[in-house]
Amino acid sequence: MARKAIISTKAVSVGPYSLGIDSKGLIFLSGQTPVDTNTGKIVDGDIKAQTKQCFKNLSNVLEAAGLTSNDVQKVNVFLTDMNDFPAMNEIYKEQFTEPYPARSTIGVASLPLGAKIEIEMIACKD
Repeated sequence: MARKAIISTKAVSVGPYSLGIDSKGLIFLSGQTPVDTNTGKIVDGDIKAQTKQCFKNLSNVLEAAGLTSNDVQKVNVFLTDMNDFPAMNEIYKEQFTEPYPARSTIGVASLPLGAKIEIEMIACKD
């Protein structure tokens, strides 16, 4: 099966992977940490600020694919502290409208660059 990488100069890749892959209309977005695309560093602030930056980075990749948050079908959220779940959820619910995408939230020991959160998505082109 052929893969088509989606390129966005507004998102940051910290490893050897594509920011997004289009596989026959299913768009797999790699996890985004809260890296400020201007500085290349994790944004200062609490989990709300980091969650907002993750979604900003993911929106850049969605835009590069010609999609919006309305096209997102599944979201995976990785948190280093599950006590951050309520605050993350406040920002999360602002990103989508009902019916919300399916979602998993997973507690992890650590994330790249010391991030508190990483978010990945699967979207679909109609």
